[in-house]
Amino acid sequence: MSSSLEQFTSLLFRVVNGLGLLNLFLLLLIKAKLLLGSYKLHSLQSKFLFLHPCQVDDGVVLPDEASLYLTAIEDAEYKDDKIEFWNNVYGFDMSCIKKQAMMEPLVDTVDQKQIVTNCHLLKTMDISKMVLGDASFTAPFKLIAERDDYVHAFVAYFDVSFTKCHKLMGFSTGPISRATHWKQTVLYLEDVLTIYEGETIIGSMTVAPNKKNPRDVDIMVKYSLSGRRCVVSRVQFYKMR
Repeated sequence: MSSSLEQFTSLLFRVVNGLGLLNLFLLLLIKAKLLLGSYKLHSLQSKFLFLHPCQVDDGVVLPDEASLYLTAIEDAEYKDDKIEFWNNVYGFDMSCIKKQAMMEPLVDTVDQKQIVTNCHLLKTMDISKMVLGDASFTAPFKLIAERDDYVHAFVAYFDVSFTKCHKLMGFSTGPISRATHWKQTVLYLEDVLTIYEGETIIGSMTVAPNKKNPRDVDIMVKYSLSGRRCVVSRVQFYKMR
């Protein structure tokens, strides 16, 4: 973490000549929150309080571009141990807890060998121009199987870019990239999908801040598969806390 902060500080000094003291303070604050994993959607309010054109003409937010991706994985071992486990807990049916466990996305590092489909770009966002309403969106997806396998979960991750630098910089939090603090977000499916190479899962993902607590994120995923061995159409709801 300290290394990342040092790199970011070095980058700040290269752009600070065009920024005011207030901008510099806000950039440090935002980056510190990102490194600590506490930069939530509601922090957009702070961005517009300090960087709105009415206050600062040359305000900069770094990173300034983000892209959200979705893929599908095989993950029978974890799902059996942590999700299906609740069907029989030492002889007791506790499947009511299983439903709650399914609704909470898992933040963890995914092995790239588990990936079954392509990675689909859901949405690209210009962070420097976002308004609060942009944090809510619905995006369609199409995942094509790259081998014969089972699908137990969807995996979401993001890439970010620093396009305002003299040289384009950025990084990915995806499972095929070097592991980061943010890891990936795993959304387990109620169904186990049997899929053959070339078959397609189509659907949409809806994301919005929770109305009662904007620090939480409500996610709705609609998906369907019409394959040789598996035909399914379902809607699932998740809450990211």
